[in-house]
Amino acid sequence: MKGFIRANKGFLLFMLLFGVFRTAVADWNPIPSASMRPNLLEGDVVFVNRLAFNVKVPLTDHVVTHTGEPQRGDVVTFSSPVDGTRLIKRLVGVPGDVVEMRDERLVINGVEAAYEKPQQVMEPIGAGQVAALRVSESIDGHARRIQLIPQAVTGARNFGPVVVPSGQYLMLGDNRDNSADSRVIGFVPRHLLIGRAERLLVSADILANWTPRFERFGMSLRD
Repeated sequence: MKGFIRANKGFLLFMLLFGVFRTAVADWNPIPSASMRPNLLEGDVVFVNRLAFNVKVPLTDHVVTHTGEPQRGDVVTFSSPVDGTRLIKRLVGVPGDVVEMRDERLVINGVEAAYEKPQQVMEPIGAGQVAALRVSESIDGHARRIQLIPQAVTGARNFGPVVVPSGQYLMLGDNRDNSADSRVIGFVPRHLLIGRAERLLVSADILANWTPRFERFGMSLRD
């Protein structure tokens, strides 16, 4: 073993530093599900800035210091407070916000989001397709496209009002009827935030033939 270490110490040091970099500074996150459609697609790979909110001890959730405040509208990666699974959602409520949803319409601190006329599309579900609606949602100076699936059977179209506790955040998927977000897993404590997704690195159509989606390469995820 000592001989192996001596012979490969340069490579081992590189792997150690690379591991520290990925767990403390920056990372990439493949998108495996449809919960953030239409903005993030299965097969997208996003760049995650791990220093956007916290500096952590590598390989842990122990926060050394805060580096910035999470903002409404950020696309955030975090560990699920239920089982530790890494998730990516949109941050909708910050500490102290009063958030509710009325028939899919988001309300923050008493202000209802504005919605444009929806566009109907066909959305892949399993081996088939289902009709979906895509619409621009604007609130608190932020606008993003969201997706609704009227045929989906879900009880999550109404909730609240709820007050976001101190040190915690409310997350929603942009694909509102197909996302296990804070309506399922609850609020997300700050120490479980991993980082802010800044932009797409690469993308391929994994649902079809893995064709590269070059038009998505380098796309910004910031407003």
